[in-house]
Amino acid sequence: MKMTTEEAFVKTLQMHGIEHAFGIIGSAMMPISDIFEDAGITFWDCAHEGSGGMMADGYTRATGKMSMMIAQNGPGITNFVTAVKTAYWNHTPLLLVTPQAANKTMGQGGFQEMEQMRMFADCVCYQEEVRDPSRMAEVLSRVIMNAKRASAPAQINVPRDFFTQVVDIELPAVVEFELPQGGATAVSEAAALLSSAKNPVILNGAGTVLSKGGIAASKALAERLDAPVCVGYQHNDAFPGSHPLFAGPLGYNGSKAGMELIKEADVVLCLGTRLNPFSTLPGYGMEYWPADAKIIQVDINPDRIGLTKKVSVGIVGDAATVANNILAQLSDSAGDEGRDARKANIAEKKSRWAQELTSMDHEQDDPGTTWNERARDAKPDWLSPRKAWRAIQSALPKDAIISSDIGNNCAIGNAYPSFEEGRKYLAPGLFGPCGYGLPSVVGAKIGCPDVPVVGFSGDGAFGIAVTELTAIGREEWPAVTQVVFRNYQWGAEKRNSTLWFDDNFVGTELDTQVSYAGIASACGLKGVVARTMDELTDALAQACEDQKKGITTLIEAMINQELGEPFRRDAMKKPVQVAGIDKADMREQQV
Repeated sequence: MKMTTEEAFVKTLQMHGIEHAFGIIGSAMMPISDIFEDAGITFWDCAHEGSGGMMADGYTRATGKMSMMIAQNGPGITNFVTAVKTAYWNHTPLLLVTPQAANKTMGQGGFQEMEQMRMFADCVCYQEEVRDPSRMAEVLSRVIMNAKRASAPAQINVPRDFFTQVVDIELPAVVEFELPQGGATAVSEAAALLSSAKNPVILNGAGTVLSKGGIAASKALAERLDAPVCVGYQHNDAFPGSHPLFAGPLGYNGSKAGMELIKEADVVLCLGTRLNPFSTLPGYGMEYWPADAKIIQVDINPDRIGLTKKVSVGIVGDAATVANNILAQLSDSAGDEGRDARKANIAEKKSRWAQELTSMDHEQDDPGTTWNERARDAKPDWLSPRKAWRAIQSALPKDAIISSDIGNNCAIGNAYPSFEEGRKYLAPGLFGPCGYGLPSVVGAKIGCPDVPVVGFSGDGAFGIAVTELTAIGREEWPAVTQVVFRNYQWGAEKRNSTLWFDDNFVGTELDTQVSYAGIASACGLKGVVARTMDELTDALAQACEDQKKGITTLIEAMINQELGEPFRRDAMKKPVQVAGIDKADMREQQV
C-alpha cells in the first residue's frame, strides 16, 4: 500500500510493541515524532541524550520490553555512545535510531554531519543503513529482531531526506525464533558431571535474569543438589536473597561466603554468564576461583564460552531451558554424597560472613598508607560509607528496584542488597559509566510505575547526570528517589592516588560549596540532607512514601572521606621516574 516513510517507520514500531522513546527533539526526527502520540508512543525528552539512553536501558532492564533512543543527527547522536555501549555489556535489547545528515550533502562537511555507522560499530550487535526509502519498514523490522535475538542494542541509520516521501510498501512479518536449548550431548555431559559432584556450585549471571523462568529453573536445580548459588558481579537479583542456598555475589566487594564456597567446588555450573574477568577477580585478598574444578558454562552467545576460563563443557542455550534439561537428566543419587555436611557448611559460612559484614563500620588502610585513618579523624561525627549502607538497608522497601552508579561508595555497597526476584538491580555493568544511577532508575519507574525505585550515586558520578533534575520534575514524569553520597571527592581515583601516587591528588577534589539537595530544590523537587544513620533511614523511608504522592526526592547523605578497596589492584602498579621531570624544561609557545 501507499504510505509515507515516516508512517511505515511508526507502523513497524507498533508491530513490535515499542511504546517508549528517549532522547532530545531535533529536526531530523520530527517527521516521526510528529505522529508518535497518534501511534501510542511516548517521547521522553530528557536533558542530555546520554542520560536518555541510560533511561532506555533502565526501562528495558526493569520490564523486559524494548524501548528506543533517538535524537538529532550529528551531535545529538554522538551523545548516545556511552549509553549504547553500556547497554551492550548489560545485554539490553534496545533500538538505536540515528537520523543521518541528508545523502545529497554527505561528505561535504555540512551541518551536523557525522559518520554514525562507524561510530557505533563496536557498540551494537547489528547495524544497518536504509538504502532506499521503500525499504524503510523492512530494515527497521530486521534491526529490531536482531536486537531481540542477541539481547543487545541494534542500530538503524536513516538519511534524513528519506523521510516525508510517499512510497509503495509492504509491512514485513514479525518472525520470532525459539531460543537455543543446548546440544543434547553437552547437556548430558553436564548432568553427569553434576550427578557425581561432591561440592557442586551454581554461578548465576545476567542470562538467568533475562531468561524467562531462569531464576526458578536455577532454584529447582540448586535445591535438587543442595548446591550453593553465587551470582556474578552486579547481578545480586539473579537468585532469591532469602533462600538458604544463596551465597551472594562474587567479584569486587562481594560476599566472602560465596567466594569461600566456590573455592571448594569440584564442579561449577556457570548459568547464563560470560564469566567476565571482573566477576572473578580476587576479593578480600582471596584467590577463590577453583583452579581444578570442572566448569560447565551456559551462554546464549557461543562467542563467550571459554573466552575467559577453561571450560569442561560448553552449552549454547537459554538459561532456563538448559537448567531444566540438566535437572531432568540428573541421576537419582545426584547431590546425595555429603549433602548434610554441604548444607551445614553453607549455613556456617553465610552466618559468619553476615556477622562480619554487620560489624564492618570502617574501611581499612593498606600498609604504609593512612588516608582512611585521617579521614575518620577529620570528620569523626560524619557517617562512614558502610554505616550509610546499613541505614539504607533498614529503610529500603523489599520490592524496590534500585540502580547504582560506578564509584567507590556505590562499590562498597555491592555486598549489601539482595532481592527476591529478577530485574531489580540496575547496576551500570562492565562498561562502567558514571552518571548511570539517576537516569536508569527514572527509566525503571516509567516501566514499573507502581514499584518504589531508588537510585544511588557518588557525588562525582552524580555531577554527570545532575542536569536531569531540570527535566524529571515536569508533570508527566514519574516520581523517583535518588541518594547521593556526598564526600566531595572522586573516591575511586583518590584511593588509587593513596596507593600508587603518594597522595598526589590530581583532579580528585570536588567543590564543597555545591549543594545537590539545593539544586534539587531549585528544580522544584524535594531536597533533603542526612547526616546520621537515623536521619538517612528516616529520609529514605519518607521519600519512598512520597513517591506514591508524585514527589521526587534527592537525599544528600553526608559521609566522611573513607575509601574502600580499589577497583583493580591488578591493573596498576607504583610508577618510578627514570629521566625525571622538571618545570624548568617547559618551553614557551610562539604565537
